[in-house]
Amino acid sequence: MEPTEMDEKILFWQDKGKLVPTRNLIRTQEQIEGIRRAGVLNTAVLDTVAEHIREGMSTLEIDRLVYEYTTRNGGIPAPLNYEGFPNSCCTSLNDVVCHGIPSERDVLEEGDIINVDCTTILDGYYADASRMFVIGKTEPAWQRVVDVAWECLKIGEKACDHPYVFVGDMGNAIAQHAHANGCTVVRDYCGHGVGVKFHEEPDIEHYGKKGTGMLLVPGMTFTIEPMINAGDYDVCGDEEDETGWVVLTEDGEISAQWEHTYLMTENGVEILSH
Repeated sequence: MEPTEMDEKILFWQDKGKLVPTRNLIRTQEQIEGIRRAGVLNTAVLDTVAEHIREGMSTLEIDRLVYEYTTRNGGIPAPLNYEGFPNSCCTSLNDVVCHGIPSERDVLEEGDIINVDCTTILDGYYADASRMFVIGKTEPAWQRVVDVAWECLKIGEKACDHPYVFVGDMGNAIAQHAHANGCTVVRDYCGHGVGVKFHEEPDIEHYGKKGTGMLLVPGMTFTIEPMINAGDYDVCGDEEDETGWVVLTEDGEISAQWEHTYLMTENGVEILSH
């Protein structure tokens, strides 16, 4: 079989010592369509959360909503029982960076900011996205962090407006914007390949140097999900969390995050779930 133009470009960068994708990270058309369908359902789950989330609602109620909508429409919530995670989604409130566990004790109040992170399995394919929700009106400084996190996601997306870019190109652009706005980028957690499994290569770090990280080529599916802190980027575990999942900002400042699943195409990224 004659090498394709993509094969030649991958080999070109491989010969220069760059990290390039293996064949299994490049999706077939059948896989792409399956991931796209999972993405449609995952987006609908988050749309349902957006319709119902309100002051006075517990994060456990959000979790039940996610479970019921997902399963009623033929899907499976990927987080449920994943490596001991006890719920169907992550609800990360205020200073929780990620992996917040829904609880009847966590009741949303005016001014809270919360990230709801959902991953859906449909017919064996995965899609992953999260959104920030502001309960009522929050402090201007908190709103700004939510906005900067959104801007960072879109800047990462713009850095992938054509194929054959490196993860580091995206990460560098995201970090520059965060730092210019007085925020920091969490380094302990990152985006990832997704689609055939929950978490796959490559690691999508949201900081770094241009020209580093894996080459992104048409057919790859992955998340961009910068976690943006108001204070320092260091994180820590929650001493009250028996599961070991919950991640907090070490300095107690707030954190915000948005996440989409993307497909790299010949014309740049296509959003599969948001």
